[in-house]
Amino acid sequence: MSPVSKVVSPKAVASPLEARGANLYRVAIVGGATLLGKELAEVLRDRNFPAADIRLLDDDDTLGQLKAVGDEINFIQSIRSEQFERVDFAYFAADARSTKNNWKAASDLGDTIVDLTYALEDKPGVSIRSPWIERQTNQSVAPDLQPGPVVVAHPAATVLALLALRAGKAAKVERLVATVLEPASESGQKGMDELHEQTVNLLSFQELPKKIFDIQVAFNLLARFGQSSHLSLQEVSQTIVKHYRSIAPAAVEPALQLLQAPVFHGYGFSVYLEMEKPVSVADLSLALAGDHVVLNVGPDESPTNVSAAGQGDIQLSITPDATQANGVWLWATTDNLRIAALTAVECAETMTASRPTGPIQ
Repeated sequence: MSPVSKVVSPKAVASPLEARGANLYRVAIVGGATLLGKELAEVLRDRNFPAADIRLLDDDDTLGQLKAVGDEINFIQSIRSEQFERVDFAYFAADARSTKNNWKAASDLGDTIVDLTYALEDKPGVSIRSPWIERQTNQSVAPDLQPGPVVVAHPAATVLALLALRAGKAAKVERLVATVLEPASESGQKGMDELHEQTVNLLSFQELPKKIFDIQVAFNLLARFGQSSHLSLQEVSQTIVKHYRSIAPAAVEPALQLLQAPVFHGYGFSVYLEMEKPVSVADLSLALAGDHVVLNVGPDESPTNVSAAGQGDIQLSITPDATQANGVWLWATTDNLRIAALTAVECAETMTASRPTGPIQ
């Protein structure tokens, strides 16, 4: 994970602002103290998003925490309806409950809603989006003067869809079977803390904390959590498939197994592709390579969760199946929080045309 997130100040983005006609936008991040909220702030900085004001909002237990925002020190404020006044883009990155409780207030005040919690995916007028896939399939998204809420596609759905679509350039993909290894950071800071505490307690023969997962996660692989856990791997798996279908309806549908891995950060993907005909590794590599995909081809190179941390790309290696001439295995890793935050900010960038033009008064 990267250190405390920072957002670029208006003075530091003169060149991009000139290209955008000197437009400045006000941004609110609901969940500003969460792992995903911090990642959002960092991506806004890295992409020079022209934000004149960024409001960090979160629940009461984080109020007053100081965060670096560009050249200034900002602090976490409570989530109140008046905080959404004169805001252009409201990112919801806390949890589904917080999004459901507050998105309508932001929408009624004219904010453009970007939902990273998937709470709004079944609401009328909501679109599930992944700009990476839109570019890969040459989809054009027409500017809407009153855009509905956008749900950011699950990062695992984006990764699998991009690999499937790219592989299809080499030969038709007849089957895609994926085992996805989920990190503790998908359950937020509390999930990472519980994994850490379980690891320490196991090594010191102490009782394991089980408030989040209700089961041993450390040094373990799980297909489901304990009965008292409010988390569900089955529900996450259903979300991934649903988003995959939405953003890449023409791609072969995956058979998916989601496992909780004893790692803090970064997705791992073990993907089996069965092609219509045998395809060489060189040809498949050529098809898969491109924006957002980094191929590891050296004998000593292999994607890992550690090497993917903080990176905005999919790290990938390819291995032919030992028994099936038409089969090939992909091993991929990616930074789950980074991909989600990049997708969210890119969605907002495509919607800036819907906001009023001219500098903020």
